Amino acid sequence: MKVAYFVKISGRVTGVCFRYSALEKSKAFPSLTGYIRNSGYREVEALVQGEPEEVDQMVSWMRMGPSMARVDNFTISECPLNEDFDIFRVKS
Repeated sequence: MKVAYFVKISGRVTGVCFRYSALEKSKAFPSLTGYIRNSGYREVEALVQGEPEEVDQMVSWMRMGPSMARVDNFTISECPLNEDFDIFRVKS
């Protein structure tokens, strides 16, 4: 059964390729769908949905991000599945 989580991340997460690194990472998880986008100054948000094991691995990666990132705050909340997404993508 698929799960969905809404994630908010702040810190040094803009200007360090966080979104595009997440997109590349998502390719390792075939069931993942959703999006990641900048949501404010030094903030990104993501909808991560798919098979529980793959979602857990992606969310774990997001807690650290790419090497140049620094995650200061990380919040995650379960949310309803959104069937509008058939891939994981960077959203503007």
